[in-house]
Amino acid sequence: MTASSFVAFAARSKFVAPCAIAAIDAPITEKIKNRFMPTMKHRNGKSCDDFWSAATCRRFQRPDMPAQSHLRFQKASLREAVRVAHRATATVEPLQSAPSADLVRDLKIMPADRKQNLILFLPDQQRADTLACYGGVKVHAPNLNKLASESVIFERAYVTHPVCTPSRSSLMTGTWPHINGCTRNSVPLDQRFLVFPELMEDKDYRNAYLGKWHLGEDGPAGRGFQQWVSTDDHGDYTNFLLSKNITPDKSNERFSELAISNLPLELSRPRFLEKHACEFIEKHQRDPFILVVGFVEPHSPYHGPLNDEHPLNEVELDKTAILPESEDIPLRYRLMREWQQAEAILDRERLPTQLFFGITPDEYRSIKQRYLGLVTLVDQSIGAILACLERFGLCDDTIVVHTSDHGDSLGAHHLFGKETMFEEAARVPFLIRRPGETRSKTIQQPVSHIDFVPTLLDLLGQPNHPQCAGKSLLPVINEAAAPPDNVFLEWAPNRTKIKKGTRLARRRLIKRAVEESTRTVVSPDGWKLCLRDKDSNELFNLKDDPFETRNLYSDRQYASVISRLTGEIHRWQESARDKLRI
Repeated sequence: MTASSFVAFAARSKFVAPCAIAAIDAPITEKIKNRFMPTMKHRNGKSCDDFWSAATCRRFQRPDMPAQSHLRFQKASLREAVRVAHRATATVEPLQSAPSADLVRDLKIMPADRKQNLILFLPDQQRADTLACYGGVKVHAPNLNKLASESVIFERAYVTHPVCTPSRSSLMTGTWPHINGCTRNSVPLDQRFLVFPELMEDKDYRNAYLGKWHLGEDGPAGRGFQQWVSTDDHGDYTNFLLSKNITPDKSNERFSELAISNLPLELSRPRFLEKHACEFIEKHQRDPFILVVGFVEPHSPYHGPLNDEHPLNEVELDKTAILPESEDIPLRYRLMREWQQAEAILDRERLPTQLFFGITPDEYRSIKQRYLGLVTLVDQSIGAILACLERFGLCDDTIVVHTSDHGDSLGAHHLFGKETMFEEAARVPFLIRRPGETRSKTIQQPVSHIDFVPTLLDLLGQPNHPQCAGKSLLPVINEAAAPPDNVFLEWAPNRTKIKKGTRLARRRLIKRAVEESTRTVVSPDGWKLCLRDKDSNELFNLKDDPFETRNLYSDRQYASVISRLTGEIHRWQESARDKLRI
């Protein structure tokens, strides 16, 4: 089958080939012309050389394409080439035969009006500064860094609630935790609230959720997702390990997190999810699809097969992990810190692989080293999934999004985990790679995960849904939005663990502190105000004090700032139907 016959086949069947350019170093004009128009005649009898003017050819050139994209060429350009060729042709060679199977496989013939796919990577507990674009230049995450180099980067993206279940409830439904009821961990998401694939008017998509769900034991299957591959301790991953003759360490034929963290690389959860993701992509390469990959890592325990990936002497600690412990923080945070440090003393008597928390800078550094190894583990699987996407010619049909449900203190403020309003726990990476984009763009203004679902719907060409409390961020990306908005976060009691026999405060005050609720505003001009109903308040100037070392709430010279931001919180509460009195 000649090239011109293929053009005829493509034009008649409304099919095109997405990626057929082998290299980008030679002139693209000649490649397109030689590939598609060797024997065609123009309607007025002129040769294709005459018709294929320099102006026309320039429409398909991409001089801004980086070197790493030398194996890809924009599908839209190739579609346009076919369209122009078909319009310009009076007669073409008769179509003698359908394209060969090899040609179809190599060029991945797809419908010209193919709908956009969506892949969402959702690791658990990944800090923003584990990526180079957020300052983590020494972290080994080459695949995520490459993704960021082609993505819209939200520099200041905040979760709605800094702990797993509440945050994920917003990511999946576009609603506030105080509205959907998921205000603490392990609360199942009420069936009245639709998950974002259910919010789409277009029902033609094939959807899969792989990995951590954490919104109820029933999982996402039947809630807009036709497939769920579970990594829960009684699900598909457990069955996979049993099939590999791995002996469970728990009496109920299940595996503890510590046992899983000691498994070799090939049996790790990210590798398991990677395999299922690639199988899904291959199976549905001709269907529009939504694929969510919910990695458990880099969540604690801080241990995995790549513990030594980062040289210990190159691991940088947070500034507030080195400074003396501050007492000018909420009592609940101090109780968390005391309990974690008590656990660290016990950890020293256990195996090194069971280290959860630390006290000294050297212990902080060792834990962070292991945490970064888990980031690399996730990065490797993300790279493999993106390579699979490219192998099937789907890069130019697929939106790729990366974010996390919250961060991790990792010793900052002498704390670990999440559950605080500090930047390390509340701020997360947020990347969006759109088809056809090859350069990064950074959005500096603060944004919220409450806008996550409306943005996904907009990216897929779907209208926003009345259930959603937020709005699409596409106008922000396209620089067509109004002035930047405030970002709001919330916190509700979540069974804070405390050291037995603690003497940090009287029992009555301790009980109040662990039951406190918080409402926080982050303003575009760099202020963060945290108001609490049963604990101390905080005000930080993030521009001058990005590590949040100086609480300015008691400083009278900032009374006007506090008054303004308090009013913003109260107005938001009214609009968000938040009944907390604060």
